[in-house]
Amino acid sequence: MAKWLLVDGYNLAFRAFYGMPELTRADGFPTGALHGWVKGLWRLQDQEKPDAMLVFFDLGGAQDRLALLPEYKANRTETPEPLEKQIPVIKELTRAMGLVGIELDGVESDDLLASQAHLLANAGHDVWIVSADKDFAQCVNERIRILLPPPTANPKLGWRTLDVAGVVEKFGVPPAQIAEYLAIVGDTSDNIPGIDGCGPKTATKWLQEHGSLEGLIAAAATLKPERFREQVAARAEDLRRNLKLTTLRTTSPLPWVEPGQPQPDKLLPLVEAMEMKSTLAEAQRRYTGQQELF
Repeated sequence: MAKWLLVDGYNLAFRAFYGMPELTRADGFPTGALHGWVKGLWRLQDQEKPDAMLVFFDLGGAQDRLALLPEYKANRTETPEPLEKQIPVIKELTRAMGLVGIELDGVESDDLLASQAHLLANAGHDVWIVSADKDFAQCVNERIRILLPPPTANPKLGWRTLDVAGVVEKFGVPPAQIAEYLAIVGDTSDNIPGIDGCGPKTATKWLQEHGSLEGLIAAAATLKPERFREQVAARAEDLRRNLKLTTLRTTSPLPWVEPGQPQPDKLLPLVEAMEMKSTLAEAQRRYTGQQELF
């Protein structure tokens, strides 16, 4: 069967933005993230040689989760203005490169990506999720893996693959317990409050001993360390709510998404309009077999 790369669009867009210098077009329009975005996707294609590749974007809004926790993701800072300006162009470039660009108003891109990953895996395909977001660890199985970008603090580590054994090594629990693990420790990036003072080692130990979040809640009166007993009992409903927040959807709100085809007639003029000369030359070589003469 086919090898699919499913790309967490905003995760990689931020990396492209912060990983490139502040480049601009002659009129001052920022282009640094555009350079990093296109070259990053090409690098993935060259390195992984997928049969198909899809990119997922957020349109904003997570109505089901906000109904559970109005403060959900309220701690996130605004997207830097130069990157905000480049996002529409990033989406245009993505579609012109034949990588579709999937988004749905009111549904988080993580849910769209996770559900598409399961849809593909259930059909017998091999799936690599391209993201540094720890939430996706819950999707990993014998057909779904995570392709982790190099850490910004240590880029020499390069791209790494996270399989089932890798998830257990990294988090101490298997993929099936990642959502419960996050419900207990909380997720600061999404503003989900966990059990106060409970770190990864304690959460892992609890899940190993009690088997599940419900098992943990049922054992609240005998928990160790003792200082957590009262808090776990009192916050049982918060923990159940957290689990709903941390669990990614596996039923797709979208039909099967077919891979796209490159559209050089749209891509080349767009790259030229952004004054990305070296990228234009590479795009011509890749999509038309021609090299621009300067």
